Amino acid sequence: MAKNIIVAATGASGLPLLVQCLKIIQENEGFKSHLIMSDSAKLTLQHETDYSLEEVYEYADCVLDQTDIGAGPASGSFKTEGMLIVPCSMKTIAGIHSGYADNLILRATDVTIKEQRTLVLAARETPLSSIHLRNLHELSQIPGVRIIPPMMTFYNLPKDIDEMMYHIAAKLLEPFGIEAKEYRRWTGLQ
Repeated sequence: MAKNIIVAATGASGLPLLVQCLKIIQENEGFKSHLIMSDSAKLTLQHETDYSLEEVYEYADCVLDQTDIGAGPASGSFKTEGMLIVPCSMKTIAGIHSGYADNLILRATDVTIKEQRTLVLAARETPLSSIHLRNLHELSQIPGVRIIPPMMTFYNLPKDIDEMMYHIAAKLLEPFGIEAKEYRRWTGLQ
């Protein structure tokens, strides 16, 4: 049986990373993605990529509407490996931090935390205010929550932005046991 991963996207910059994560999940047999996109994420997708919404949906195994508060991921009895929010806006971070679950993304996140499943937050903002840092710090203290800002990495000698995005997407998915085929791990100085 496939392992379910909830993948959500909010309106912060970074929608190309969502697409790359969905592609990597799709390449890994045994995993099934359940995609939830906020209205703001859909707008940002148009601005940051050449992908249509329909093309992005094709990379997901299941697409859910953010207003469908009765969908499977709104309940702890819906079995998942956890949840990834990529990109994750500071508005969403604030909603998670306060337990304000007024849509399916926030409700599924709330369920993920209460069930102590893996939650990966690709937090996107710069510079970070003291409010952002407080919220992120307090969320990082919760078992299973991982804050993985999509930061550039150079030790793998990326040739272009696509390689950088792939590397970041691989790091975002690693906590779920997904191994990206082209992921280059640090092996030490040679």
